[in-house]
Amino acid sequence: MAQTFRCESGAAQVRTDRGLARGYEHNGLSIFKGIPYARARRFHAPEPVEQWDGVLDATSYGYVCPLLSNDRPGGELFVPHRYWPMDEDCLNLNVWTPGLDDHARPVLVWLHGGGYEAGSSIEQAAYDGASMARLGDAVVVSVNHRLNILGYFDLSDFGEEYAHSANAGTDDIVSALKWIQGNIAQFGGDPANVTVFGQSGGGAKVTTLLQTPAADGLYAKGINMSGVIGLLADEKGSGRELAEALMAELGLSSVKELETVDYKPLARAYRKLRPAFQREGKYVGCKPHPNAFYAGDPCRVGFRRETAHIPLMVGSVFSEFFSFSPAPYDRAAMTDGEMEKAVREALGEEGADALIPLFKQAYPGRRLIDLMRLDYIFRGPEIGYIAKRSALNRSTFSYLFNLDQPIYGGTTPWHCSDIPYVFHNIDLVEHAHRAEGDDSLANRVQEQVFGSVMAFARTGDPSNALMPGWKACAPEAEHTMVIGETCQTLTNFDHELIPLAQKYLAPAMARRAAREEAKIQH
Repeated sequence: MAQTFRCESGAAQVRTDRGLARGYEHNGLSIFKGIPYARARRFHAPEPVEQWDGVLDATSYGYVCPLLSNDRPGGELFVPHRYWPMDEDCLNLNVWTPGLDDHARPVLVWLHGGGYEAGSSIEQAAYDGASMARLGDAVVVSVNHRLNILGYFDLSDFGEEYAHSANAGTDDIVSALKWIQGNIAQFGGDPANVTVFGQSGGGAKVTTLLQTPAADGLYAKGINMSGVIGLLADEKGSGRELAEALMAELGLSSVKELETVDYKPLARAYRKLRPAFQREGKYVGCKPHPNAFYAGDPCRVGFRRETAHIPLMVGSVFSEFFSFSPAPYDRAAMTDGEMEKAVREALGEEGADALIPLFKQAYPGRRLIDLMRLDYIFRGPEIGYIAKRSALNRSTFSYLFNLDQPIYGGTTPWHCSDIPYVFHNIDLVEHAHRAEGDDSLANRVQEQVFGSVMAFARTGDPSNALMPGWKACAPEAEHTMVIGETCQTLTNFDHELIPLAQKYLAPAMARRAAREEAKIQH
């Protein structure tokens, strides 16, 4: 495809409800970056952006939310990152569209990972929306919002003006979805067909929206990728004690002063106080907080029935966090006997006898040593989540990404390794590619995954010509599309395995973690 580019008066120009915005045209797309969708004072609810005069320059990414501490580059071969200027004026979004017309294309809204306290809309190289927009004939939007104590800090004890502070980051996302409802038709998108999708913390944010009444009617479908995890469970209790401790640490006398103190000393004070509050089981913020705005984690309180009509794709990755930790063995060179010996030494005879036959049954194509990297942290709660969700409807779809990646001779797939396949962006990451001229497997899986995502965004059903027979789940029957060298739907295929993995693998992983430091990327 020949490279094309235009950035001039009249090219990629749209009238939004706040004023004119100009992006640029590249390879058949109109691209807009850093469009403000709202503004907000610290700890307060987002407010509409004021009308602007002239034409907004939307050719550069906007600020991302300040982090609690600087990112330290590492693990870039696994998860290639982009680091970007930070500022609290971070309520902005990016748009990729094939046409500024009236074609009413499906809209996909990306919610980034990093839990509720880190990350950004452009943090990972694979978040780029160009391929998805071009090949899927869709409008792709990625959103920045407030994070950590800026986005999730309960100050409601200090007055009604702080009623939204515990969920301000989610309130920002709701504001972005309202902006999309009011403006996306001008970008060639269909406001009645919006799919929210995200991975890790972004997947959890999809769940949070399902539990947020203010988001009702602003989206039509959801995709939750590796976002069902107990580590992201709600914060409970009051933030009063934390706020008072922060004020004392900073020499302040009021919450109003917390609103205006420089962010760096605020973050430094929070990092100092947080460990003691965590040890004592006290509120530390940085996660959603159940209240009138947010109903709470559906794994604990159930899904809101008002969202029963929303189709949902839910899935995870074979190894998730465990692939980031260096293996104490040469996986490629081990014999069958050496693998079984290593598993038995790690798990003990009782654990090995329980897990080995179930693992072989669930994953007949895998080497036995891969049992030591089987994820249960995500997959365990995910099984219950899917059962609860599918009790409301027959439009809940399950998947598991099970394709090894060619790092260090072949590595089980890790947390985030599926993202390039979803965005049709394996060309933007090194790890997906095999030997020169031998990329047929990665390309085929990319087409299958991408085709399923786009089918779901259009119809609410991921089944398509490349991935047929993807059945919706029921409470008693989880039909999981297992995506790997071959793709097939399996019913309850790991439901006996995962509870026992939680029982026997967890102690073995804890012993290993005590010896080795794993670098976990979001």
